[in-house]
Amino acid sequence: LLLAGAAMLIGLLGGARDPLQPLAPFNGVSSAPTGAHQTAFNRVATIADLDRELASAKRPVMLDFYADWCVSCKEMERFTFADPAVAAAMAKMRLLQADVTNNTDADAALLKRFELFGPPGIIFFDANGREIPELRVVGFVAADKFLPTLERALR
Repeated sequence: LLLAGAAMLIGLLGGARDPLQPLAPFNGVSSAPTGAHQTAFNRVATIADLDRELASAKRPVMLDFYADWCVSCKEMERFTFADPAVAAAMAKMRLLQADVTNNTDADAALLKRFELFGPPGIIFFDANGREIPELRVVGFVAADKFLPTLERALR
């Protein structure tokens, strides 16, 4: 544990942003996320932003609560969202993301609206902007378990 903690601290001081690869700045490996997560999500910062997006969606919506410091969020983007079958299903949805890294008042209000303690949390909405509560996902979920949830949201 001491070695892992030291690696995290050294990586942080060296500019690492990925807790799954804390020493990436020193070995030439990019610590940038891979997969659909990089470009597919539209950011929402406030409840008003979210309500505007939901009002104009016209297709199912997936809202991802994310933070840079959240290891499970990094696992979701690297292992779940990057899966080809998951990415194909997500491409049929309006993808929104609330980045709650800085824990601002607006971030807290978004989390409170959905009674979430913190990320990762994924909320699904139908094409009319109504939440589908039974499809909520909290915490890391592997691609094979996440795909059926996406398919249900697309019905």
